[in-house]
Amino acid sequence: MKIGILQTGRAPDDLIETTGDYDQMFRQLLSGQGFEFETFAVLDGQFPENAEAADGWLITGSRHGVYEDHAWIPPLEDLIRAIDAQKRPLAGICFGHQIIAQALGGKVDKFDGGWAIGHVTYEQDGAPLTLNAWHQDQVVDRPATARVLAGNDFCVNGILAYGDHIWTLQPHPEFSSAFTAELIEKRGRGVLPDEILDQAAAGLGAPVDNLSIATFLAEFMKKERI
Repeated sequence: MKIGILQTGRAPDDLIETTGDYDQMFRQLLSGQGFEFETFAVLDGQFPENAEAADGWLITGSRHGVYEDHAWIPPLEDLIRAIDAQKRPLAGICFGHQIIAQALGGKVDKFDGGWAIGHVTYEQDGAPLTLNAWHQDQVVDRPATARVLAGNDFCVNGILAYGDHIWTLQPHPEFSSAFTAELIEKRGRGVLPDEILDQAAAGLGAPVDNLSIATFLAEFMKKERI
């Protein structure tokens, strides 16, 4: 099965050497599942020919806002709608979660409550799900076709699903706690309040549920659909 990775952002230059770029993180997260991957750097205007170019699709995170005026955002929204129309499996993470919502009729904005950094726990089917987050933007109005699978008081629309073919997640299952710690120091300091960053850094020792999300994502991509 071929997974097309729609890359909308890049890891910090001083971390790429050790961690790889965002598309590589997803390749690692989903390794051993028999997938073939192809990356399309849509932020550079590199788009697939059409929605049929891959069997399933994944949209990465990004430092950009989905509401910003970038030339590559409208064609990405068009591609999302084409994938949706064909009922091909599509997953979106952070920016990907948000751009899918925006493309399908929802609204994304900066959250008045501020930032979510580091370990964040969501409630999914009555059970806790803990992952690393890095965002202020949120889906503030979800599309009519979306249903909520997980969230919390800070981020109500933490995981959204559309039919059985689109699944989107606000936090980052591809981010290890070590990578998040590096982000705090190299991307957060001087930009976000130290109080928020210090609190996030102090909580990074606990385990996260990256592996369970990786297993779910692989099963989601592979499952038979009518």
